[in-house]
Amino acid sequence: MRRRFSALLIASSLTPACAPNWAWAAPPEVATVVVVGRAPLAGSEIAADQAVGAVTTLTEDDLRPSGGSKLLEALERHAPGVSLSNAQGNAFQPSVVYRGFQASPLQGAAQGIAVYVDGVRLNSPFGETVNWDLVPEGAIRSITLQGSDPTFGLNALAGSIAVRLKTGFDDPDGDLEVSAGSFGRRRAELQYGAASDHLGLYLAATAFHDDGWRRFSPSTVRQAYADLAWRDGPWKLDLGLTGARNDLTGNGPAPVELLAADRRAIFTHPDTTADRAGQARLAASYQASPHLALQGQLYAGRLQQRTANGDLTDAQPCAADPGVLCLNDTGPLLTDTRGAAIAAFNADGPYAALNRTATRTDRWGAAIQLVASAPLGRLANQFTAGASLDAGRTAFTADTQVGAMTADRGFGAPGVVVDQPGGPIAPIALTGRTRYLGLYATDTLHLTDAWAVTLSGRFDRAELKLRDRLGTALTGDHRFDRFNPAAGVTWKLTPGLTAYAGYARASRTPTPAELSCASPQAPCTLTDFFVADPELKLVTAETWEAGLRGRHTASGATFSWSAGLYRTETHDDILRVASAVRGRGFFENVGQTRHQGFEAQGQLDAGPWSAFATYAFTDATFQTPLTLTSPDNPAADANGQIQVRPGDRLPGVVRQRFKLGVGYQAAHWRLALDAATASGSYLAGDEANLQAPTPSYVVANLSGAWRLTRRVELFGVVENLADRRYATAGAFAQTSAVFLAEAPGASNPRSLTPAAPRSVQAGVRVSF
Repeated sequence: MRRRFSALLIASSLTPACAPNWAWAAPPEVATVVVVGRAPLAGSEIAADQAVGAVTTLTEDDLRPSGGSKLLEALERHAPGVSLSNAQGNAFQPSVVYRGFQASPLQGAAQGIAVYVDGVRLNSPFGETVNWDLVPEGAIRSITLQGSDPTFGLNALAGSIAVRLKTGFDDPDGDLEVSAGSFGRRRAELQYGAASDHLGLYLAATAFHDDGWRRFSPSTVRQAYADLAWRDGPWKLDLGLTGARNDLTGNGPAPVELLAADRRAIFTHPDTTADRAGQARLAASYQASPHLALQGQLYAGRLQQRTANGDLTDAQPCAADPGVLCLNDTGPLLTDTRGAAIAAFNADGPYAALNRTATRTDRWGAAIQLVASAPLGRLANQFTAGASLDAGRTAFTADTQVGAMTADRGFGAPGVVVDQPGGPIAPIALTGRTRYLGLYATDTLHLTDAWAVTLSGRFDRAELKLRDRLGTALTGDHRFDRFNPAAGVTWKLTPGLTAYAGYARASRTPTPAELSCASPQAPCTLTDFFVADPELKLVTAETWEAGLRGRHTASGATFSWSAGLYRTETHDDILRVASAVRGRGFFENVGQTRHQGFEAQGQLDAGPWSAFATYAFTDATFQTPLTLTSPDNPAADANGQIQVRPGDRLPGVVRQRFKLGVGYQAAHWRLALDAATASGSYLAGDEANLQAPTPSYVVANLSGAWRLTRRVELFGVVENLADRRYATAGAFAQTSAVFLAEAPGASNPRSLTPAAPRSVQAGVRVSF
């Protein structure tokens, strides 16, 4: 839904750079046609009221200064059905949850949303993870969220998120925004665009630092983007360059008794992620005739990622020989890389583990697309067909060190690398090659002025090759083929009211990470170390969707709205299951799950006032009985197992969420207030719903801006206005083996990742 003025806005990026005077002018009343893409590449757009599923479109008007990611906060505040599950506790590393499916930076999360930036997949080829910190936020022009559609390829089980970036032709001005706020937050963002008749240049750079409101939690984000565009008659060329150098800390859940004593406390540390990324993209478009266009693109990039995760370990002196270490007191014996037993060096205990990974992914790809909009006889018609190839090579290494746990529950010396060949802990060196080929076509035929029918289909072939660099256990080749169709209809009941209904199939392949960690006999750590494993099946999903959307104008006010129902049935869903070895797990197909619900949104623009509201009910449940291992769940049986029954809700999924906001824009100032309320979600490890979910919460934000001159504006934002204490994610953790000086005697394994308290941020924006 296009918004002339976001009720959440206080971003100085909204300010017109060349206003005729220093006051904000009221937006002119013009007819606006909102379009959505029918495929990842630009050029396949149709009017939004012809889409056969739910669509939410955000513009830069919906981005504002924040304590973290502008992109993620815009999705959370505006898009119905979207919530952020922040298990890591870092503003750039939450999982975006839409209709109960995830797009997450965490290895091991089931990725059910396809994400594209200017037509290039953001999902990493190794684990289909989505590293949100790599998106150049200062350059975002639009964000489109839509329901399941097979033309968007693998992982579009719930739908897709498409981000479009700016060019010099879109934004031929410059501005500098600088802000500072609570917890040592500092942000600087520069944008500059210029264009002539044929050549356009756009540059954007962002630097962000946050000391972190919890202990040991600093983060630094640096993003840069450049686009050189050329336009000449029917030809368009764009060369886009993206770079990022980020150091993120996310210290995750902490026991509830520890948080009650000290909200800033963390359980164990460190938990760091270092991302170094670069990408080049060359796109071309040729308008052969008014009804025929051809688009194509090439891209290549590299991501280097290092993680370090300090955690608990079951290492302790062996019962038979207290001078050496075992995994549990009865074994197995822990050995180092020379095969020697590791001495019991920490007499006072407890012991800690440091799981380290290093990943280097080189990726490249190409896509081509034909769009034909010539009438079919006397009937209006738009046909799109295309092909894409996405390939990647990943070199992955990992190891686990054992050391002493320090007084602040960090990882300490000596840091001996554990190597148990054939056992649950051993160094890993793996090369994974992926190649995804997609062929797709979609056609929208207008049977009458009121009726339109859309048919789509996509064939995907996924080839995955794994090579073990330390042996042969991980070596294997896998191939998955799948054709997914879709069909839908729209019916314009009146000029301002449209009904839609559709059906779509989608799929995702097991990732190299999942394929290499699917054995209960040899589970992986939370950082996904790999072992030889059985085959996993392709995950498939079927979605039915229907709804209404409308737009009405009266007395100078415009009201836009939509409401819809959906149901998605997944088959052979893949879940990461905990093992009896603490901190480890494995992947397995868990049968069928069901995601169904209701979504509604409305936007009112009435002169200087604007308002919006959204509501989503999401019912995501298991449909297959399961026996799962969850050793730290207090309700688990003597073997550490829980029994999942059909109808039990998936962890981490908010069942109900209501969002609203109101804004007022005067001649020289703006003010906006928004709020959201959400029900709780079950903790990870409580798939059987045996414990209480996270508490429900209400959180509000206030923002405002004051224009000093034609080119200078002051802005401010207060997040979590009422300083509410709440959490969006949780799990279980063993507390009995760890000293908790802040909460002595703590024994409750229930752990939550606390949301940030009230924060204030203020800044200035200068246009030039």
